[in-house]
Parts: sequence; C-alpha cells; structure tokens
Amino acid sequence: MATTIEQGFRELRQNLEITDLQEQTVSTRQANVRKAVENDMTVLDSFLTGSYRRSTMIAPLTEADVDVFVVLDPEYYSQSGQTTLLDEVRKVLRKTYPSTPKISPNGRAVTITFTDFVVDVVPSFYRKDGGYLIPDSRTNTWISTDPKKHVELWSASNKAHDGDLVPLIKMVKGWNKTHSAILRSFYLECMVRDGLANVTISNFPSGVRYALEKLRSKIEFKAPDPASYDGDVGAYLVGAELADAAKRLDTAFNNALATEQLEKAGRTREAFEKWRLVFSDYFPAYG
Repeated sequence: MATTIEQGFRELRQNLEITDLQEQTVSTRQANVRKAVENDMTVLDSFLTGSYRRSTMIAPLTEADVDVFVVLDPEYYSQSGQTTLLDEVRKVLRKTYPSTPKISPNGRAVTITFTDFVVDVVPSFYRKDGGYLIPDSRTNTWISTDPKKHVELWSASNKAHDGDLVPLIKMVKGWNKTHSAILRSFYLECMVRDGLANVTISNFPSGVRYALEKLRSKIEFKAPDPASYDGDVGAYLVGAELADAAKRLDTAFNNALATEQLEKAGRTREAFEKWRLVFSDYFPAYG
C-alpha cells in the first residue's frame, strides 16, 4: 500500500526491475546465441552489451532487447558489405534456431524474436584506433562505437550519484515506454546521464522532473556518443518525430512539476494521479 510519494517511488522502482528468474533466463539464452555464431564464424570476442549490461534494462522483459556484441575476424569485412554481413549472421543463427519465426536484419543488428524477449546480435570488427566498427545497413556505412567504454562511463556516473543515477534512468525509460517509446533507449540514457552531470539527485521525484526538463531543452541539439566518437546518437529524431517527442516531453515535465506543487499543498492523492499520467501502471495507485 502506497500513501506517500516516497512509497510510490519505491514501488515504481520495484516495478521496473526484471526478476531473478528472468535474469537467469537471459544469462542462459545469450550464452547459447553467442555459441550459435561461434559454431559457423570466426569470432575473436563476444560479450553482452546494451541496457542489460549497463544495468538500465526495465521490465517487462517481453518488451526488452538483450544485445549480444560479436567481434568477427577481418575476413568478413567489406567496405560496402554491411547488408551482406547482417544477412550472413542471420543465416548462421537460423541453423541453430530453425523454428524461431522471426530472425531478421534490423539496421545494425540481427534481431531474434523469441517468445519471451528479443535478442539483438550486433556483428562488429576491431577498430584500428580503438573501439569497434559496426554495420549500418540503412546508410551503408560503418559506425564507430565502444560499448565496453559505455559500461565504464555509466558505472562511474552511477557511483558519482551514490547509486541513484541508474534507478533514475530506469524511471525516465519507464515514462518513455508508456508513451510510445519515441526515444531510443541509448539516446535517452545518454541525455539523462549528460543532463545530470555535476548535479545532486536529492530525491527521485525532483530528479525525474529535472531529467525531463533537461531532455526537453536538449532534444533539438546534437547528442554525441559519450565514448568520444563522431556522430549523433539522436540523429534519427527529425521532422514530425522530433516534434512529437518534444511535445510528449513538455507534457511529462508539466505533469511532474504539478505533482511537486500538489504534494506541497498536501494533496497527495492528486499527486499520485499526476504521477500515473507520467508512468502509467508502473506507478502505483494511491492507497
């Protein structure tokens, strides 16, 4: 039973977590997927990455993506072979998962849609000057990135915030998921982490409101890869999609701001209702 905003946010935090049993399932599944690629291709390294590895994945698991990063021998590299590479990885995975209905290239990865969750297999190559190159079949280019560096950066930032940054990121991702998931996961995480740099998270309600305010003020600007590579992780947001995202952020920020005023006025039940407009069923009802 939640009758205070503090209790409400405690339940919100719990509702965003995947279960221990699901953690075990993910661990077993990703290991099997990595082995499936290794069976047919020369793999120099493979590891988990994405929100799961950065500890920012949120429930439900059925709507989550688990990212497996596979570093391949240079023999598979071709300057213009992004689509070919993804298709080759797809064929390899199909050998191990012949009855899985959907295994398909998805821009920069091959997506395996299992019944309980999705696994994205990202083929890559070591980059000459450090980091990795991954294919982008939509633009026919190779993208520089470093997911291991991202994990280090997120861990350091979370430590600097006394462990409160990761839960706060999950909360903002909960808002995003319940409002069309218009912001891609990694982009949202980058923006929240950057917006809260050198800021103290005094409590989660004000932290969420502050993060939403920063997001709406920065959404029209370039969001560089935090691993210091060129590019804009928010480049996909253009035109109507950008306008829609900005509008949704405005609404979310105004609702979060209103909850603070309602709580100060002692109108806690109404504050709960406003927070449920932000987080939907992730946030508990009053009482």
